[in-house]
Amino acid sequence: MEYFLVAVLRVRASRARLTAAVLVLVMLSGCSAPVALSDSDRRLQVMTTTGILADLVRNVGGDRVVVDSVVPDNADAHVYEPTLRDVRNIVYADLAFSNYLLLEAQNVIKTLDANLRAGVPSISLAEGASKYAAEIIPLVEDVSLDTIWLGLRVQGTGAEYQANRSSDVLLSATDVSGPGELVAYLTESFGNPDFYINSTDGFDATNGFRDDTATLPPDAHTHMSWAFTKPGVYRLSLKAQLRVAHDARPIDLGNQTFTFAVGVDPHSISGMAAPTVLSAGHADLAIDMDSRRFSIYADPHGGGDVHQEVYDPATTVIEVPNKALKEVPSGTGYRFLGRPGERVHQLPQAVLGRHVHGEIDPHLWQDVGNAQAYVELIRDSLTEADPQGASEYRRNAERYLADLAALDAYMSETIASIPPANRYLVTTHDAFAYLAHAYDIPVAGFVTPNPATEPSLADRVKLTETIRNLRVRAVFLEPNLKARSSTLVEVAKEQGVAVCAIYGDAFDDTVRSYVQMMRFNADSLKKCLAR
Repeated sequence: MEYFLVAVLRVRASRARLTAAVLVLVMLSGCSAPVALSDSDRRLQVMTTTGILADLVRNVGGDRVVVDSVVPDNADAHVYEPTLRDVRNIVYADLAFSNYLLLEAQNVIKTLDANLRAGVPSISLAEGASKYAAEIIPLVEDVSLDTIWLGLRVQGTGAEYQANRSSDVLLSATDVSGPGELVAYLTESFGNPDFYINSTDGFDATNGFRDDTATLPPDAHTHMSWAFTKPGVYRLSLKAQLRVAHDARPIDLGNQTFTFAVGVDPHSISGMAAPTVLSAGHADLAIDMDSRRFSIYADPHGGGDVHQEVYDPATTVIEVPNKALKEVPSGTGYRFLGRPGERVHQLPQAVLGRHVHGEIDPHLWQDVGNAQAYVELIRDSLTEADPQGASEYRRNAERYLADLAALDAYMSETIASIPPANRYLVTTHDAFAYLAHAYDIPVAGFVTPNPATEPSLADRVKLTETIRNLRVRAVFLEPNLKARSSTLVEVAKEQGVAVCAIYGDAFDDTVRSYVQMMRFNADSLKKCLAR
């Protein structure tokens, strides 16, 4: 029963009804371990994190496997919260597959790792597929913002402390000095703010700064909005701690102060002679677990994570210029910034929703060649777990690989039939770099750069000009992310541009398999862009 009780401990305290349900189930089931597979039922119980992975496993495993997915259809793997049913399925699994490369929400990975029985294989497909000739590309983030795009980052392996993918790094604000308040927050998928740092209610060391802490897995970074209520010089103090396991004592990784010039000259800050000023591109306040040092990891010239440089926080100023002034939107949701209509300086979050990721784009399956590598790894993993089924897994994989080869050819031919001048992709979610690379259809942009507030006139003008200048024929929305896309839909309609569907991370009632999903995407691209 020990591993099942872990599930109770792993569930968030705020989800009291789920915890109660787990306790009831434990009492009903007693303290016995899950029943092993009987001789009459040799089917493997396989757990995957997403429906796409589940479909690949079913095609290889056939009748010898029973497959369940943690993230259901129509849900977003980046933010999904596991349920009691998911915990129960994981406990009984004989084999597990995740995509990883930080695709799935960290709670999904933690729930999977905490509740698998000892000795059950857990395969990270995106990482393992490189041995089967999968093509891995870096995650390039460049949304051409007018101001710097600032986040938090964890670097290093933490090998000295035996850190793993279920470990946590806690980045806590311990003090803010400045003329006003500093609030760093994340805008969720439906517009609700989730605070990481909020100086309006102070910093309480007695609770371990829990109210002003961002939690990240190793080798990851996250986006957020940074709001400053008055112009002037701000100094933010951060501390970092590594928690290797859920119940382990945190390991201190160090402290650092970062300087912001908000609406003032960044070159004239007292005590800083000739500082380096960061005012554009993508940057993160970063902690390296191995060296225990903070830095600012930045690409001031754009291009995302490809050309990042390291800056010393002691001699670097982050500029928040007056062009970052935004009006506080109406409604009660943003009262922490001031009264509606008041102007505050704000660095934008840039990508809507909780979006923690690493250096590699995890959406490998958007290139069918990479899906073939997944299938080969799944075949070998199933064979190792169930040697008696080796011949069946091999036959199923051969058949399915042939289907995927035909799908890859269909994708290439269909997208190649779109005139090159029309071949631009504007989407909801930055999940199509592999599709763009494999089938020569450049990603021109996605949604609006500042989801935390109502889009400004400049935001709309920029999006309008992108669509107009490139003569974009259509924009593409993922069905499960429609709630994030009102601005794109409105601008598209204003410009007489079609709004079409494309699938990235999840199935629904229309698309129920990987092959069907990719064929739908190719057909939708051709139908909407070739006209």
